[in-house]
Amino acid sequence: MNNTKILTIVFGVIAAGLAYFLYYSINSSIEETKRIARHEARIIEQLKMIREAELAFQSVNGRYTSDWDKLLAFVDTGRFFITERSETIVTLDYGADSLYVEIDTLGTVPVKDSIFKASVYPRFDLATLPYVPGIKPPVKFEIWADKIEKSGVKVDVIEVYNPKPVNPKRDEKSEYNTKKPLRFGSRTSVTTAGNWE
Repeated sequence: MNNTKILTIVFGVIAAGLAYFLYYSINSSIEETKRIARHEARIIEQLKMIREAELAFQSVNGRYTSDWDKLLAFVDTGRFFITERSETIVTLDYGADSLYVEIDTLGTVPVKDSIFKASVYPRFDLATLPYVPGIKPPVKFEIWADKIEKSGVKVDVIEVYNPKPVNPKRDEKSEYNTKKPLRFGSRTSVTTAGNWE
């Protein structure tokens, strides 16, 4: 064999090795991006369920809760009142109208059955509701609820977020809300919007 053939074979092997390395690097990066997207989709689904539970708790109790035990007990045994509202307008002797409102309670319905229907949330599991899906050992979502003053009025606010982001690019110190760990709500604004929306 002459030197040209040897060099051709060596360069061919090196080129094949580099091509495989490049393919493997790109493919593993794509697969990691897909894995993170799947995992974050599951976390978002869990955050949406927590948001539904908190909104229901707030509608019945007049405030949000930062106590997981209270929230879970509410979802498990809490009930919504089914009401019917009727309004009657009465014209007074001096020509003004008076509104008479009557609210009748027709019954109650369990919170769990009315909010977490299997058709809407097929993965709903009360026991795992506070936990970030797919994290071992189990980690609970951080939950914070309080009242803040806005324009001289006390308002309820809530924030729930994932303390262990799956995506290494998510950083609590980021100036962009969409780059922070997945969350809904705010400690400074009256909102229950998620940073993925």
